[in-house]
Amino acid sequence: MQDTFKVKLETTKGDVVIQVTKAWAPLGAEQFYNLVTSGFYDGAKFFRVVPNFVVQFGLAADPNVTAANDARIKDDPVTQTNSRGRLTFATAGPNTRTTQLFINLGNNAFLDKQGFSPFGEVVEGMGVIDQVFAGYGEQPNQGHIRMQGAAYLDKSFPKLDGIIKASVIE
Repeated sequence: MQDTFKVKLETTKGDVVIQVTKAWAPLGAEQFYNLVTSGFYDGAKFFRVVPNFVVQFGLAADPNVTAANDARIKDDPVTQTNSRGRLTFATAGPNTRTTQLFINLGNNAFLDKQGFSPFGEVVEGMGVIDQVFAGYGEQPNQGHIRMQGAAYLDKSFPKLDGIIKASVIE
């Protein structure tokens, strides 16, 4: 893994390119790299969209893949702010990062003091992220997504946008 690399998300709304800077949050950058190169995010949906706050994703289409990748990674120190376009791992408290990520839709600097450490940022396609379907808000149940994957989301929330394929491009 290089010190910086780019990941292309081919989404149902268009392409998004994220530049990852390992120095910002080394453990998060490495986790993201490994998940992307393993195909983890292929077919994943943007299941939580809160306007002017975040677009969240990171539970695999196949629930068995989510379960197999549930190892937690330690927190990185926060060296960058959660500004618009920055990519950050979601947490459930200290040292609980796994696979879920969010892209900041606004300036969410208040998250910095809560330990959310950005490791990348959208360098192409932020307009695509702005167009991700937001009509379900926070309705999709993460427990159901973990257990049933895309089958639950496709049936109960058919308008959700998602990632067709994620790949390291540079």
